[in-house]
Amino acid sequence: MEAFIFDMDGVIIDSQPIHFEVELAGLRSFGIQKGADFLEKYAGMTDYEMWELIKKEYPIHETTEKILEEQIKEKIRKVRETDISPIEGIEKLIKNLCEKKIPIAVASSSPKLLIKEILNKLALYDYFDIVLSGEEVKKGKPAPDIYLETAKLLKVNPEACVVLEDSRNGVMAAKAAGMKCIGYINPNSGRQDLSKADIVVKNICEIDIRFL
Repeated sequence: MEAFIFDMDGVIIDSQPIHFEVELAGLRSFGIQKGADFLEKYAGMTDYEMWELIKKEYPIHETTEKILEEQIKEKIRKVRETDISPIEGIEKLIKNLCEKKIPIAVASSSPKLLIKEILNKLALYDYFDIVLSGEEVKKGKPAPDIYLETAKLLKVNPEACVVLEDSRNGVMAAKAAGMKCIGYINPNSGRQDLSKADIVVKNICEIDIRFL
């Protein structure tokens, strides 16, 4: 293992409920009544690609850029107002990797502003060598672009990277990049098919870097 790459939402922080809440409210503003299960298939994708797909299915005439502008503001507001903490075991895992001098990165589909907001609030931002958003690559998850670019920036071989993911789209992206992938079962991320992951864990504390 030359590097360890973290997804963020549902892995570092249990933020998927915030995403679902804001996105469902956005759908309701367009007269679309849906539950969280409707959004599960989009988990791990960039917000832009998600809304582009939704707009192909429903008559939403607002620009995607305008929708995202409002959504990001609302998500940041909720993060600031919510008492949040890292998922159990994440801080220990991050610190153990740093102690072993293993490069670590965040490769998240969330907007860069939201990633910075969350990681700074958790006092974790400075631990990471690279923090990359799906906004910064051509195609978001499940395409491998974000993971290949992260490996390039870290100057490591993709095949020697281990990824921690909680969504089907994220696991598919990691495997398409040729990386090993740990699937983390987070109930708040909805029903996610993690079967393509190399191993699946129910608790972050199950991850032993000596084994990796």
